[in-house]
Amino acid sequence: MKKTPLALAATLALTALPSVSFAEDASPSSFNLSVTSDYRYRGISQTRLKPALQGGADYALPGGFYIGAWASTIKWIKDWDVKGPLELDLYGGYKGEIQKDFGYDVGLLQYAYVGNKLADVGGGGVFKNANTTEIYGALTYGPVTGKLSYALTNLFGNYNFTDDRSSKGSYYFDLSGTFDLGSGFSAVPHIGYQKVAKIDNASYTDYSLTLTKDLGSGFSISGALVGTDADKVFYASPVNGKFLGKTSGFVSVKYTF
Repeated sequence: MKKTPLALAATLALTALPSVSFAEDASPSSFNLSVTSDYRYRGISQTRLKPALQGGADYALPGGFYIGAWASTIKWIKDWDVKGPLELDLYGGYKGEIQKDFGYDVGLLQYAYVGNKLADVGGGGVFKNANTTEIYGALTYGPVTGKLSYALTNLFGNYNFTDDRSSKGSYYFDLSGTFDLGSGFSAVPHIGYQKVAKIDNASYTDYSLTLTKDLGSGFSISGALVGTDADKVFYASPVNGKFLGKTSGFVSVKYTF
């Protein structure tokens, strides 16, 4: 089949799926706005290595349940000369604690690409519709979290047309830690593995290191170094041929309220 870049969507300005946490005495709702110099998700740029505007909202329901929404500008669908300028992620789940410092999080995530026409690329036969549904489960012990996400649909429009096989059943496993460095600084090392079902040369490992500074009054600034061992042809931009999973740094500014 024709090698085409897998578009991997996100729910945060940096690299990880949302992990909603609310203190008992805090407001059940929270909002965030951010700008980032490159929207990376699972190591792959969604914006052709260009900036993005992003924002989201979360709400904590009684008993550990939560719901949320998050959106970002993107370029990867439009780069195929079809409609699809915006990613909208809708999610809900349940968080609990097995014992002190040992928690879990399970949920459902819908990636919606507003008005996308990805299935029309090349007159059809290259992609399916970009919209994707995943379930996820995570365990957290102290500062370390391991998470597994499993695709219930084709993964971001990818499909093996040669053998008529869906990419349903693709999964992503990642391990990350959040470490308080003091003085408002925190560090997040991360490594993940994306398995893309039924498509040659699509699976890969990504890695990143993010440093964040809490500036107070709801503002924070982050810098990250991100890279992958993804196939450089499969994950090349259709516009300029640049590798979308290359090792590079980016910065993000976020406001939470």
